[in-house]
Amino acid sequence: MIKKLLLFLVATTSISFAQDADIFKPDSIKKVIEATQITSSLRIDGVMNDAEWRKIKPTSGFIQIEPFQGKNPTQNTEVRVLYNKQYLYFGIFARDSLGKKSIRATDFKRDFNVRQHDMIALSFDGFNDKRNSMALVTNPYGVQRDLLSFDDLYYDTDWDGLWRVRTTRTDSGWVAEMAIPWQTLRYPKTTEAIQNWGFNVFRSRRMTNEQTAFSPYPRSFSNLRMTYAGILKNLQPPPPSPNVRIQPYFLTSYDNYKGGVSPKPSDTNYKLGGELKWAINPNAVLDLTTNTDFAQADADRQVNNVTRFSVFFPERRQFFLENASLFGVGVGPNFDMSGGTMRVQPFFSRRIGLDDAGNPIPIDAGGRFVYRSLKRNYGAILMRQRGVGDTPATNFFVGRFSENFGKQNRIGGLLTVKNRPDGSNIVATIDGFFRLSQAHSLNTMAVYSTSTNGRKQGFSGFAQYYYTNNQFKIWWTESVVTKNFNPEMGFVSRSDVVGTTPGFFWYNRGNWLPFKKYIRAFEPGIMTELYHQASTGKLIESQININPVWFNFQNGGFLGYLVNPTFQSLTEPFEPLGVTIPVGNYNYVRHQIYASTDPSKIINLTVDYNWGSYFDGKLIGNDFKLQFAPIPHISIVGRYNRNHFKSVGDFSKNKTVNLYAIEGRFAINPRVQLISFFQKNSENNSQNYNIRLSWEYQPLSYIYFVYNHRGFDNIQQPNMQRITQTEDHVIAKISYLKQF
Repeated sequence: MIKKLLLFLVATTSISFAQDADIFKPDSIKKVIEATQITSSLRIDGVMNDAEWRKIKPTSGFIQIEPFQGKNPTQNTEVRVLYNKQYLYFGIFARDSLGKKSIRATDFKRDFNVRQHDMIALSFDGFNDKRNSMALVTNPYGVQRDLLSFDDLYYDTDWDGLWRVRTTRTDSGWVAEMAIPWQTLRYPKTTEAIQNWGFNVFRSRRMTNEQTAFSPYPRSFSNLRMTYAGILKNLQPPPPSPNVRIQPYFLTSYDNYKGGVSPKPSDTNYKLGGELKWAINPNAVLDLTTNTDFAQADADRQVNNVTRFSVFFPERRQFFLENASLFGVGVGPNFDMSGGTMRVQPFFSRRIGLDDAGNPIPIDAGGRFVYRSLKRNYGAILMRQRGVGDTPATNFFVGRFSENFGKQNRIGGLLTVKNRPDGSNIVATIDGFFRLSQAHSLNTMAVYSTSTNGRKQGFSGFAQYYYTNNQFKIWWTESVVTKNFNPEMGFVSRSDVVGTTPGFFWYNRGNWLPFKKYIRAFEPGIMTELYHQASTGKLIESQININPVWFNFQNGGFLGYLVNPTFQSLTEPFEPLGVTIPVGNYNYVRHQIYASTDPSKIINLTVDYNWGSYFDGKLIGNDFKLQFAPIPHISIVGRYNRNHFKSVGDFSKNKTVNLYAIEGRFAINPRVQLISFFQKNSENNSQNYNIRLSWEYQPLSYIYFVYNHRGFDNIQQPNMQRITQTEDHVIAKISYLKQF
């Protein structure tokens, strides 16, 4: 099958070269948007009826990125820019011939899913270094999304900036008015009276899945590739000065425990703490926290894992999410699964303040300092975790330095120290990123771990090459993790392994494609995964993931078929979901269908159905997700995951494990929302639910009411008695943000 697929790709490649496959160079003559200074203040209501807006001429002339790179848009976008001593104002009119009928938005979640919403995105390069950018994004209902980007490679997607937006929807399109405090933006201190910044505006119209930008860039990149940005001209911002943001909180909670051998007593607690953010200068930021609390953070979703890789749960706590990209060096799968599934991350913030089961451990105090500039970036994190039960008080330190050189190259180092009374775990990392051209890049890392308490030393490293243009994405990743590698503040998906994971995707939009009204692209590919045991050199796993069929539809949906010939050599028993598979060599083939309807529709469905042989038996699995969003104020998502084992492992076991989940989001507006989540897992009879009422009563100041319930069966040794345990937590919290 592989040979046939390769022959097919070679035979049809010449067809696709007629497409806009080239990565064109940034234009030497930049497109310009001019800002106009005013002395008055504007009312931000999404109407743009202030006299100041009418006095300036709008800028338009956007260019298509999708689906026809370089062509004129089907719907025009107009941008106006004003500023005074306090704010930078944007007035944007996203014209639409269908008016309100065209608008798509499925919920009011901050940092919303961009595949589901119409949106406008502003990206700023205040230092004109063509590497770093700040993005502020909104949808037609004024929901906010913001992030920081570095080299269009690392992203702080959960950074929350202080800015305001209001929108209105009309019969001729939708309007967004934004007021951005100068203190939120980052720009240099200079003697020049006038500043010009790198800048771009991006628009997505979800009904036709059309994407346009003020300054065009190749469609395989994003609007955060600032080498392609235009210019925001004629700015006279006030000189940047140190500004301080404080956010104290008060919390009260009630905890109740039932079941178990010796359940904890019920308890009522009160807690006072908070955070301070000091922007010392445009390059340096200091964050301090005391009695750190994450009661409002999203609860983890359970996962039933049938692979030999450890599950990676993402960080959800706000303090650790900000500037995470500076400290988050490592290797792992991309959003499209390119690069391979091996994950090595020397620093993983969930190792602080959480135990292995995800339960919180109190943090007494901590701080983070970050410095970013055109030449170099560095930072440090220092945290003190309280001693609880058998876990002693622990100190955590992370230090990071990276030096930029050339246009977009970087070398750096990372050091982590976890200090407990019984010793310290130390991990040292050297890493580098080299953008060899707009299409070619190389990412490398070498990591060394040791402990002062007599544990052995270990090593890990990787080298990852990418070639990306409008026609191909090709990668080759080599990784190694020795048996004794032990990053106690990091994450490793597998140990004692050498991974080789080459692959490619082919992006084809040739005229030969059938049903062009519905199909936008044909994107087959091959993802190869080979793993040898590092200590013996023995092949322990190989998997060839072939997707001969992958269609991306014009409406944003997709349909793919994958076949995965797999070899597994178990050197010790493997127990997925309680099914024991003995030591031995296994060859099997699995199949998968992965599909999605238009994700922006009122009802949308995602399907992951897989079947085939599995070790010495069979496994049929499915993961269905259905969303119902009749209006953006109401979004209900149901999910059903099922794994059915047939004649697998010891005693040819048959077993079915079901995981059910339902999540509801009910919003009066983007600032008042009720979010609920329920999950039931038949593997351990667990039933968890979380209900959270959130009111943002002023920008980034919140009142929360949270109820958490956790119930599960606990098997007690040695008589294997099954005991049901429950935990209930009720939390009320108020936080207040003040920026000086």
